[in-house]
Amino acid sequence: MLYSMTGYGRAEMIIADKTFLIELKSLNGKQFELRLMLPSVLKPYEFNIRNFLSEHLERGTIECVISIKQNGTNKPVVINTDLLKTYYTSIVEVAKEINADTQQLLTAILRLPDIVANSTEIMEEEEWKQFAVLLDDVVKQLNEHRKIEGKSIEADLLNCLKNIDEHQQTIKEIAPLRRNKIKEGLQKILTEYVGKENYDANRLEQELIYYIEKIDISEEQVRLTNHCNYFKSILSEAGKSKGKKLSFILQEFGREINTTGSKANNADIQKTVVLMKDELEKMKEQILNVL
Repeated sequence: MLYSMTGYGRAEMIIADKTFLIELKSLNGKQFELRLMLPSVLKPYEFNIRNFLSEHLERGTIECVISIKQNGTNKPVVINTDLLKTYYTSIVEVAKEINADTQQLLTAILRLPDIVANSTEIMEEEEWKQFAVLLDDVVKQLNEHRKIEGKSIEADLLNCLKNIDEHQQTIKEIAPLRRNKIKEGLQKILTEYVGKENYDANRLEQELIYYIEKIDISEEQVRLTNHCNYFKSILSEAGKSKGKKLSFILQEFGREINTTGSKANNADIQKTVVLMKDELEKMKEQILNVL
């Protein structure tokens, strides 16, 4: 079973007098990259949150936005007077230099960051445990979304494998016919330029064998079949993270298909190789989204 790197989850929960909302989005990425936005009350637990997301999401470009809203009565606040005085003194000096109005200065300063804060903005251990349940829920939602997307990707990959296998069968039917064509071609050239009575038939057979060995593609076809079978076995394995391994296998697909094309010496085989390359490119694009 495959998992996509694309997913979405959203969940909210009332904890004490606050409503916590988590939105979690995931896109494809080579490594685990997290963009985390969280309120100050959760800052002491940022390391825990990052570790949890990294462990359960494994790979991808992740965006996690956590917000809260206060419920019930207003909480008492604390004004950072030292910081307010510092702001006020500095701004007044600049205002005098540029002859600016300072009537609404205090109101503006009170809106600046860290001037006014809730006096009880500390998350208790029991509240953190409830929040951890909420975080686990939203991660499960995202992974379920990834699983659904992964089924669709797996179906497309298996269809591409089926098409490659059909193209291989076509090549297997065409490949043996090349020998007669090669022999007839060489005989025609020798008869035309040397004369039928003047060339050694035994030597011709020796050269023909050497030439046919040079263009033999049976080994490439066997290896490609083995790669296809290995690819299918990885798809059926348990576990979520398979994208990198499958990508490496597709590189081996490409080598065998390219070598087949370069050794084909046959227009029909080369056309079939082009079709196989087209299927391979489709698979590579899909693998970019696999976890």
